[in-house]
Amino acid sequence: MKLVFAGTPEVAVPALDALIASERHEVAAVVTRPDAPAGRGRRLVASPVADRAEEAGIEVLKPAHPRDADFQARLREINPDCCPVVAYGALLPRAVLDIPAHGWVNLHFSLLPAWRGAAPVQHAVLAGDEVTGAATFQIEESLDSGPVYGVVTEEIRHTDTSGDLLTRLAFAGAGLLAATMDGIEDGSLKAVPQDERGVSYAPKITVADARVDWTTPALRVDRVVRGCSPAPGAWTVFRGERLKLVQAKPDPAVTDLAPGELRVGKHSVHVGTGSHAVELVWVQPQGKRPMKADDWARGVRIGSGEFLGA
Repeated sequence: MKLVFAGTPEVAVPALDALIASERHEVAAVVTRPDAPAGRGRRLVASPVADRAEEAGIEVLKPAHPRDADFQARLREINPDCCPVVAYGALLPRAVLDIPAHGWVNLHFSLLPAWRGAAPVQHAVLAGDEVTGAATFQIEESLDSGPVYGVVTEEIRHTDTSGDLLTRLAFAGAGLLAATMDGIEDGSLKAVPQDERGVSYAPKITVADARVDWTTPALRVDRVVRGCSPAPGAWTVFRGERLKLVQAKPDPAVTDLAPGELRVGKHSVHVGTGSHAVELVWVQPQGKRPMKADDWARGVRIGSGEFLGA
């Protein structure tokens, strides 16, 4: 089939690579978000998907919005059979959805109908799910509600951050998306409607959501730290300034600290929670680079009776 791939961030690149490598399909063009300011100089930078497409000699389309008339005209000129999508980042109007004969097929990083929305991987970690996965489905105008072509499953390890899990799902999902294109082409795949009884939603995680509440159990604190890594990053307050929590781990052996209370050992930093303590492994003070927690503690000279989160 002739394909137009839509995607923007690094997590979409494995799927684009899988489709480029396919002998059964032609990636005629790529649709991605416009160049965005990045870095200290805030210079405009192309998306990872745009960079990869240009390396492969594929036409790149960067509409300000899919409603753009020139973009829609060019898409009609290309006349794709199907448009696979991975984390494109813009809503597609009906006029655009109707252009390819087989519609737009999205790779979503959850086992739909669970975790519809912008942050499925983060919510799976925050909820303590043991298994998640990826699904390909036909895009409709409503949020992640279209019929499903196929799924792959992935175990969530107890040390997984959202970044770790998303990296694995990006590669597993790439194979699923390529196989879905194959099945659509030869007619062997039929999309199955989602079961509305299993719907849950995964809105974007905000900075406010990522603030650690030390009165909650250590298990919850651990999930917040892992689920919000790498972005937006779990955080707390120390001496009136924000402290990002890069890595932490529950320590059931320490049970005598009040919520938020700090204890510094020779090579350890513990914080009390609503249950047992967690050990801070890596932190990032405001305006500084990430550092080992014990190095941070020695530098700020934590005294007896000091707390996080006050």
